[in-house]
Amino acid sequence: MPLIRTAKTESGIVRGLPAADPRITSYKGVPFAAPPVRENRWRAPRACMPWEGEYAAYDFAPITPQAVTGKDKKNIYTREWSVDDDPSMDEDCLYLNIWAPAEGQTGLPVFVWYFGGGLQAGSTSEMEFDGERIARRGVVVVTINYRLNVFGFLAHPELTVQAPGSPTNFGFLDQQFATRWVKRNIAAFGGNPNNITIGGQSAGGMSVSAQIAHLGNEGLFCRGVIISGLFAPVYPEMLGLCVPLGEAEKRGELFFRDVLGVQNLEEARHVPWQTLLNASLSWKDAGLWPASVDGAFLHYAPDRWYMHEDHVRCPVMTGSTNNEFRLSPRAVNDDTLHAYAETIPHLDRERFLALFSSPATKESIRREGEVNAIGLAVRAAAMTAQEPIYAYEFSAEIPGWDHPGAFHSVDLWFFFETLAKCWRPFTGKHYDLARQMCDYLYHFVCSGNPNGTGTDGGRLPYWPNMNPREPVLMSFGDDVKPVQSPLSPIDRLLLEACLAGGED
Repeated sequence: MPLIRTAKTESGIVRGLPAADPRITSYKGVPFAAPPVRENRWRAPRACMPWEGEYAAYDFAPITPQAVTGKDKKNIYTREWSVDDDPSMDEDCLYLNIWAPAEGQTGLPVFVWYFGGGLQAGSTSEMEFDGERIARRGVVVVTINYRLNVFGFLAHPELTVQAPGSPTNFGFLDQQFATRWVKRNIAAFGGNPNNITIGGQSAGGMSVSAQIAHLGNEGLFCRGVIISGLFAPVYPEMLGLCVPLGEAEKRGELFFRDVLGVQNLEEARHVPWQTLLNASLSWKDAGLWPASVDGAFLHYAPDRWYMHEDHVRCPVMTGSTNNEFRLSPRAVNDDTLHAYAETIPHLDRERFLALFSSPATKESIRREGEVNAIGLAVRAAAMTAQEPIYAYEFSAEIPGWDHPGAFHSVDLWFFFETLAKCWRPFTGKHYDLARQMCDYLYHFVCSGNPNGTGTDGGRLPYWPNMNPREPVLMSFGDDVKPVQSPLSPIDRLLLEACLAGGED
């Protein structure tokens, strides 16, 4: 059978290149929407123009405008994968990439990936996101670029008046638009449009939650993979990931007036993107550009989808590393601890304070008040969602001179089975673990259940659906096995507060 390197999409024919394994074709930089520039800046994505002839999908498109960390060699993420200190960058950034078996197969499951980076940075061209190893198992893999930071999440009263149905959250709208493009076009690449799984890590995982929270996505995808991106609002620091629209609009007004120096939205749309990015990055009060509860795409904070009836019902595979999002109260003594407790919604403050030593110190508060925000969210989802939740914790030993532990994002090397691209001196046990983790991901993408046969021909260790009464996590460490996950007293108390919030 000849190896197929072209596919016909609704906009025209695309030609890809053989991956390292010639049985896989990669199509990089395929446009899925019109360039979000000038009059399309800060608008919902629109269809791209068709083209004549073959579109050469040979290389990644420019990354979304963002801060570049590649010059900071002390940054662990620079060492890990943001290695280019001068990446190609452009506001014209709405492109996706596809890895597909080249033998003309049909009806394959589809895995659509949203990258992370706090909704402020990141790209599909990061080397850990190479979809070839997953595709070799018989999956069509798609990675999607979307707008970030001020380009993707600015809100302003003029935008709300102009487009009340899509006033902000343009990055989430890009993801949705691209996933809809996948549903319409993926059969040309051998994929099954009725068997799509969406996945993401960190802010990409939050993005999966946002897509699940949007009821209009019913029928668009079958299941979700949320890696290090499902957060319980147990301490107030986790509440800033998504803000009310009015708060975001005021921020946009300040930015236009005090930073850009423009009078209105029309002027702002004609500011060169480089100027806009530099202004955003230099704004001393900037912080992050968060998502907004806009009453259009989002009706509530997306990390609370499991507490709401109006969400897309689907199985979810989720978890975290054992060395991330461990939070403690921001307090240093009894007085500040009491004040901090007042800021936690629905908390039984008397029981909470009784869990701490008295007199409290900064160290005792940190030690006694530490919780895993992701672990509690996973538990809350298992207790309230009506769909299967498969939960894991990643605790593998990570080699390297920096001795980083199982840090945030390191499990991406394993799920994508791309360890060979990393500078770290991984050994056989790491490659074995990566193979198994990618196998679990493959089975979940196929059916919504991670269990099955590994690529080595043996049965994978059984991964049970999380039962909230006897919670079990799949442990990815020196061994791959299910382990009990008991709650500490403070975990239990904060989980009660989280669940008591209901649909807040």
